[in-house]
Amino acid sequence: MSGNALPGVELVVRTIAETAVENEKYFGDLDAVVGDGDLGYSLARGFEKLLDGWDDIDRSDAGTFLKRAGMVIASRVGGTSGPLWGTAFLRAGAAAGSSPADLSGEQVVVMLRAAIEGIKTRGRSDVGDKTLLDALVPMTDCLEREFAGGADGEKALRAAAAVTREAAEATVGMVAKRGRASYTGERSRGSADAGAVAVAVIVERISETWQRRGATS
Repeated sequence: MSGNALPGVELVVRTIAETAVENEKYFGDLDAVVGDGDLGYSLARGFEKLLDGWDDIDRSDAGTFLKRAGMVIASRVGGTSGPLWGTAFLRAGAAAGSSPADLSGEQVVVMLRAAIEGIKTRGRSDVGDKTLLDALVPMTDCLEREFAGGADGEKALRAAAAVTREAAEATVGMVAKRGRASYTGERSRGSADAGAVAVAVIVERISETWQRRGATS
């Protein structure tokens, strides 16, 4: 990123957006098992809007970029996904601040923690409720451990991708306590949470993209 955090942040956000659009049917099918089936459609529409206006997003600094992206997502994504994902981007952007310097691993963790707290508050949910938090929190914990141990971004993301996938698959044994899936009670046990799987797919793609970026830089 060479003195500017924005290229790395842009790469991550664009990867999230493209992955959401490309996996519209897959995420929707996962959500339809015990949910209302609109996760794929909602995320795809919101991130399509973000990609459509990509060149017009304010790039004054990483924080502003993330907050503007969050506003687009929150205004376009339907259902419960819009407020949750929009809040996550807004909180991460606020935590990033206006510093033009490279984002350190520690800063990235702080941004993710802020996003998590925003999701918890907005969704009135926590780890163990069978939501995307059950993948996002273990991912963030893993990144924090990796960065604390001196890992670079590529190594940290590779480890986080594996942990996130394992955490998402572990939601199979949980009973949903939030969202439409919670209405099914015990019947929600036996299938993975769509939001958690979506996070795993996205983190895996970010890791792959970051590795290619490192190979070509």
